[in-house]
Amino acid sequence: MKKFALTILVFSLALTACGGGSAACDDPLGCVTVAPGEPLTIAAMLTLSGSNAPLGLDALRGVELAIADRGQVANRNVNLIQEDELCSAEGGQAAADRLAQNENLAGVIGATCSSASQTAATTLSEAGMVMISPSSTAALLTAKEQHQAGFLRTIYNDSSQASAVARFAYVVLGARTMAVIHDGSPYSQGLAEQACVEFKGYGGKCVAQFQIESGSSPLGALGHIKLFDPEVLYYPLYTVDGAAITKLAATSGLPNAALIGSEGLVSADFIAQAANEAQGMYLSGPLELNADLSFSQKYEARYHEKQIATYAAQAYDAAMILFNAIEKVAKKSGGSTIIPRQALRDALFSTREYQGVSGTITCSPLGDCAIPNIGIYQVKGLEFKLIFP
Repeated sequence: MKKFALTILVFSLALTACGGGSAACDDPLGCVTVAPGEPLTIAAMLTLSGSNAPLGLDALRGVELAIADRGQVANRNVNLIQEDELCSAEGGQAAADRLAQNENLAGVIGATCSSASQTAATTLSEAGMVMISPSSTAALLTAKEQHQAGFLRTIYNDSSQASAVARFAYVVLGARTMAVIHDGSPYSQGLAEQACVEFKGYGGKCVAQFQIESGSSPLGALGHIKLFDPEVLYYPLYTVDGAAITKLAATSGLPNAALIGSEGLVSADFIAQAANEAQGMYLSGPLELNADLSFSQKYEARYHEKQIATYAAQAYDAAMILFNAIEKVAKKSGGSTIIPRQALRDALFSTREYQGVSGTITCSPLGDCAIPNIGIYQVKGLEFKLIFP
């Protein structure tokens, strides 16, 4: 009996070594094992409730379109789970904590908001996972001192967006004075402050910077800023705060200031809330907003409406480069599929010249994957019309 048992053991080890059984994982971050007959699981960790929900829903739709177009990944169907990060640091932390417990999770698309990405990136990176944001633009997320090893993004860096806003204000509008309002979040404050730096670099003067508490009345901020009579008022905020400032700016002593927002306000909800006061104002955002006609047609055919924000294309591309990386590193072991986590990270960061619907994707060592393709739009009716460059 002992000889028979030993023979069985040796035979089993031989099968394993040849790939006939469950291969050992020697990846330093561990492996995702997709069991026979099971789907590949990814997550969308986005803003799915509250006033900024259109931003996350638009990105979610991009992920869904990518899954539909791709079909199977590594010969597996794709299962998509959703987490709402509430567009906040606390929401991002809570969502990441839940996802980090899922050993079957191959990757995360998200977060929507930079504040959520900042906390989530730490937790998911420490869990050995990857997350690719389609919309978190804060410069600190890919700064050398603060970048988390598992974080990438398919949206531009705010250092580029700030430069585009400053150039438009100074060169195109001819403005020489600018005031900014932010809400203290990584996205809003970082973008507002950098826009001032860039505007000064062109020769302009940033006459006032004011921080508001999100959700509160902006009358105090506007009352302070009107004393400086700026030619441009720049406020990279989200829907509720941006709409409130837009509606009150003219009646609060700034009737002649050019109003400029950023992509956090590029949504149908913002136009609805800001009403007529939004007409003619400017917003910075991705150049591909209306560039890829086939993608827009596909979106409208599935969801029976035009894009409700501006992140679907970036989310589509985030999902596609994740799928490409998975297929590059996935291994077969019997009936299971093994995805080594560090190898998956390496494959994502090695993405080069991928022709996405949002533009060409090439990932830097710090996770910036998008070229700075930024345009300036103007609100005309119910649409955002590209006017620069």
